[in-house]
Amino acid sequence: MAFTIKIEPEARNDIQEAIDWYNEQQTGLGRVFHAAVKDHIITLQTNPYYQVRYDDVHCLPLKNFPYMIHFTINESGQQVKIHGVFNTFRDPGVWKERI
Repeated sequence: MAFTIKIEPEARNDIQEAIDWYNEQQTGLGRVFHAAVKDHIITLQTNPYYQVRYDDVHCLPLKNFPYMIHFTINESGQQVKIHGVFNTFRDPGVWKERI
């Protein structure tokens, strides 16, 4: 059974900020980043059981980009809630402010 995906507004902001930053570095690179995020989100629909990093927060690293998708799983409701998409070079304290 597939899980539904809920992307929190803060996570949407994270994604958009990264798209904007990558587009500033190279035209079209933001589109490539966005496609990678979407591919990983599709993966979460069928298999969300990735490593637990903080309490019950799971993390899925993106391939080719230094980002991790931070999410929780509601097994009974069959829902994955994405709380953030963070650059792995960022201060981890930023994540703790969202918990």
